[in-house]
Amino acid sequence: MKWLPRTLYGQILLTLVGGLLLANALGIYFILSDRDRLSNSLRVQYTAQHIADIVNLLDECPSKYREQVISALNQPTLLVRMDRFWEQPENTLSRHGRSFQQLIKRDLIKPYQLQVLSKQQDSSAGGRAALIDRVGGLGMKNFTPTRDAGVAGSIVSEELTALGPLAEFKTHLATVQARLSDGTVLTFNASRPISLADQPIRILAWLLLVALTAAILGAWAVRQLIRPLGLFAQAARGLASNLNQAPLPETGSEEVAEAARTFNRMQTELQRLLKTRNQMLAGVSHDLRLPITRIRLRLEGLAESSEKQAIERDLLEMDQLINDSLTYLRGGCGSEQVVKFNLNALLESVVEDMEAFGADIQLHSEPVAPVTGKVGALRRCLGNLLENARRYGGAAIEVSLRQREDWVEVRIQDQGPGIAEADLERVMEPYVRLEDSRARHTGGSGLGLAIARAIARDHGGDLKLNNRPQGGLCVQLSLPAGH
Repeated sequence: MKWLPRTLYGQILLTLVGGLLLANALGIYFILSDRDRLSNSLRVQYTAQHIADIVNLLDECPSKYREQVISALNQPTLLVRMDRFWEQPENTLSRHGRSFQQLIKRDLIKPYQLQVLSKQQDSSAGGRAALIDRVGGLGMKNFTPTRDAGVAGSIVSEELTALGPLAEFKTHLATVQARLSDGTVLTFNASRPISLADQPIRILAWLLLVALTAAILGAWAVRQLIRPLGLFAQAARGLASNLNQAPLPETGSEEVAEAARTFNRMQTELQRLLKTRNQMLAGVSHDLRLPITRIRLRLEGLAESSEKQAIERDLLEMDQLINDSLTYLRGGCGSEQVVKFNLNALLESVVEDMEAFGADIQLHSEPVAPVTGKVGALRRCLGNLLENARRYGGAAIEVSLRQREDWVEVRIQDQGPGIAEADLERVMEPYVRLEDSRARHTGGSGLGLAIARAIARDHGGDLKLNNRPQGGLCVQLSLPAGH
């Protein structure tokens, strides 16, 4: 998915924070569910016992005092009326209603006639109208809680006014009727409005606090965990251009320290290998050039002839081949010092040298940032590319220098026959020469492009070849600016 983070840091942090939030959300849900079930059970038992106690009390109380007792006992969650007729239930009582009825009967002193007209649980956001309908209407079609209806209606009206028209309720409702010993009918309207307005805010605040805490601690912990990966990546990038860079610190956790030690051992082995290779190349260079020098000395004593000239040309070609091979094996750069220089000036100098050999070059140069590298190696790289364009590229050569963000690009475009698409990569391999346009009588060891690419990569850049749509070859040399 595109919106998911692509970095290891973002993925680990998202997994950590998301997992904690999900676990907390599920935990809060289960806790609230269990608490709600327990609270509901206790509330039902309390309401049943309270109704039974009122029935017992009013049955023993003289009829002339019952109104005062009811006024004292009435409360918003349990309203008692004596002005109702015995209702005929319209529907079969539910399982919860039967259980509620048994709870009331359990605490009654006498076997009073008892019926539960309704018993249900409701969640609504209707506020005033919904509660009036529930409290006043369930099983009591003609009952409307107003101030004219007495104490009960007054209490309900005041309760609704206090809660407001948009209050949220989770209401446990029950309409119960009991017939006293003298035939008086008591009607109970039990309700338990509970405002949930503060619960979502508290839950969201808790989840936000968990997310914030997890994000802060997780960000710090994940950053500490992946920081060595950034150091490894930086060291690996620098290893290609500077094998003698400072070793990685072997600190941190056991796994990180072991990885740093392994990387440092690899760097040491590479340094030793390169040192051995340079020593071997120096020996090979000496051993190969010594016979050539002896042959040249012997040719000095011979009279001028076509055979002598042919041998001298062969020796010159052998010497050039040895130089090119050794340069390529050294990575194109040898032991030259790295400096910061102006690539514009270097390119203009190389172009002037090639024009002295008869090349027709059009230079389009933009000011670019200074480049850090080996001047002699890059001069040879540019010289090899321009020499190839001069030899095989036909007439005029177009050279451009520009900067694109953090990269400096040199483009050399010729008007020659180009190169087959299948050979664009192969031609930059060592000792590869294409017979169609790079015939042996034109000279060359087949190492010019290979050396140029080795120099470019040694500087952290690259070399690419492409055929132009209008004909000819386009060579693009890319180097990091300020590298």
